[in-house]
Amino acid sequence: MKNLAGMLITVAILALVVACSGSKGGEAPAYGPAGDTGGPVSVRSPAYWPTKGWRTSTPEEQGMDSELLAEAMGHLLKTKEHTRIHSMLIVRHGYIVADAYFYPFGRDSKHDVACVSKSFMSTMIGIAIDKGYIDGVRQPVLGFFPGRTVANVDADKRAMTLEDLLTNRSGFACINGATEATLMEMLSSPDWVQFALDLPMAERPGTRFVYCSSNQHLLSAIIQQAAGVSALEFAQAHLFGPLGISDVAWPADPRGYNHGWAGMRMTPHDMAKLGLLYLQKGRWEGRQVVSPAWVETATRAPEGADPADWPDHLIGDGYGYLWWISSDWYRAVGRGATMIHVVPDEDMVVVLTGAGGKVGEEWLRTYIIPAARSETPLPPNRDGLALLESRIREAATPPQAEPKPVPPLPGIAQRVSGRTYVLEPNLFGLKALSMTFHKGGDEAVFRWTPSIDADGGGEVEYRVGLDNVFRFSPGRFGLPAAARGSWESDNVFILHLDEIGNICSWRFILTFEGNRVTVQMQEVGTDLGEATFGGTVAD
Repeated sequence: MKNLAGMLITVAILALVVACSGSKGGEAPAYGPAGDTGGPVSVRSPAYWPTKGWRTSTPEEQGMDSELLAEAMGHLLKTKEHTRIHSMLIVRHGYIVADAYFYPFGRDSKHDVACVSKSFMSTMIGIAIDKGYIDGVRQPVLGFFPGRTVANVDADKRAMTLEDLLTNRSGFACINGATEATLMEMLSSPDWVQFALDLPMAERPGTRFVYCSSNQHLLSAIIQQAAGVSALEFAQAHLFGPLGISDVAWPADPRGYNHGWAGMRMTPHDMAKLGLLYLQKGRWEGRQVVSPAWVETATRAPEGADPADWPDHLIGDGYGYLWWISSDWYRAVGRGATMIHVVPDEDMVVVLTGAGGKVGEEWLRTYIIPAARSETPLPPNRDGLALLESRIREAATPPQAEPKPVPPLPGIAQRVSGRTYVLEPNLFGLKALSMTFHKGGDEAVFRWTPSIDADGGGEVEYRVGLDNVFRFSPGRFGLPAAARGSWESDNVFILHLDEIGNICSWRFILTFEGNRVTVQMQEVGTDLGEATFGGTVAD
């Protein structure tokens, strides 16, 4: 089986980045309201720093009610088929008090954090400003790309600033919604940065919120233009490195720019470190990683944002610099119920990962916030703790599946077995696929060559259960995937591929006729969309 290679950062590049990280002396960073320098802040100092790993505690030792946390787990267990949650992590006062993983996801498994990547990108922009690579958020966007010829330039596009990208108020004519049509169009283009720059303007920048992921891909390019290294290399030196985050995969576009809006793969433990960094107003282990002024401004909604323009399931009290704002917390939000909740009043970070469902604000308000009963330790609760631990074990237990007899393969199975089909251009960027069948066997092999989100776009191989039982394989970025399938008729094969840590859950209907295949492909986990396209046997 072929695993996609992880992204490697050389020591020499890191040394170069560190050497180039000079600051602009005493200049105040140009963000936030006029005259806002962040000011002194009062935060609860952690007892230790989890740079090399988190310490654990019982909930009661950190003033939390284990029975209520057990109820929170019970809710996730009862609805897991609907929500498809992969993990739940709760940190209070710097200690992990609950750490749950749903089979087959595990503690050391990386997860596609999806648009949670946007909040990491926001932090990187703040660091770049602090270090003098970027003058401030009021810099015009076009000024970062002097060597490019940009289409649809008018007064509005010339006026568009870095802050407009950070607040998703760029003014671009951008179609969002469930499938983010503009994003999909960008992914099909040969030069994603050029595509984003060329978008026509729909309105004056800074006037209306439109969730447009092309904005954040430009931020990645701006980091690379300003610092001379990729966004991943910049993060390794100035954000991931200081926080002790070392196991990250982050795909790049065809021109080498990391996906600014999404695609980071990391563990829940590392996701939580960003939350703690913000609880500590940007300070980590005696070092100011990002200024407190940036933390304050990034997590405060700018004036003029209209909640009526926001996606229904994400409406809160505002939107800052790529952080969603609620009345008493803020959060990084990604597709598939993947989130980092930061609750300053309770000194708490809550991390969820998943591949579908709308677990979030109501669940947090019903179970997690009320569980923080005291700033000081509560009496031990052995029964509550035992219930919480039993439900965490239940989540990690493999489900029982009953194998079914495998019917004889249709005659066409041997004719198509092992043949590679080159596919027509399609919404999901799938380039090629093949199926291999073995007479009398209970497994098949599915191979595909994805172009979107694939490190290098190489072929990936999956075992497919033909007996109604999912088979697990290392998928893209080495993250686990599960597949099963069956013949619906003599020439129609239905395949279910759950990419688990890569979020997407796919349903393929493959219709074989002569030397062609017709593919009906649908993402059923998070409603990413569906498409029908054809393919022809490769020469």
